[in-house]
Amino acid sequence: MKKYPTGRIVLVLDNASYHKSGSALAALSLFEHRLMTIWLPPYCSDLNPIERFWRHLKDLACANKLEDNIENVVKTTEKILNEQNNPASDLRFHISKDL
Repeated sequence: MKKYPTGRIVLVLDNASYHKSGSALAALSLFEHRLMTIWLPPYCSDLNPIERFWRHLKDLACANKLEDNIENVVKTTEKILNEQNNPASDLRFHISKDL
């Protein structure tokens, strides 16, 4: 795996309070010569792809389902997460330009 210790880095951040904390902003300022920070608008889950993945995971793992115990929910969730790493899986979540 190649590493690019001097390359430019683009960060896309939402407005979570910990992203805008004093310590987080101080850390970002240490690398401002390498960073391009893009702040998403507040409460804009449509622009944050991870929000779509969380919904996908919830829909497959636990929405409208009643499990006997939390261990079964965890097992189902782990199965879905493992399928996400399998490129051939029909359960795999992906984002396309057609959205």
